[in-house]
Amino acid sequence: MEADLSMVSITLSVPEELKKDMDAFAEINWSAVAREAIKSKIELLKKFKAFTKQSTLTEEDALVLGRKVNKALAQRYRNLV
Repeated sequence: MEADLSMVSITLSVPEELKKDMDAFAEINWSAVAREAIKSKIELLKKFKAFTKQSTLTEEDALVLGRKVNKALAQRYRNLV
């Protein structure tokens, strides 16, 4: 990652069990891992926002479509079993 001259600090809360797992890998720079995960998520959200900006679907339309897709996928997987 490129050096960023102006960094700010944030506090991140994680479950105790996750912290224990992280401690088992003390050599890992968990701040860098979190920074990259946040950066990746923001890039994905920006793409999603750009994609949906031109959409004429309402939120309700999207929910209905999502339910139909979920139902169709569930039926497909039931047929495989």
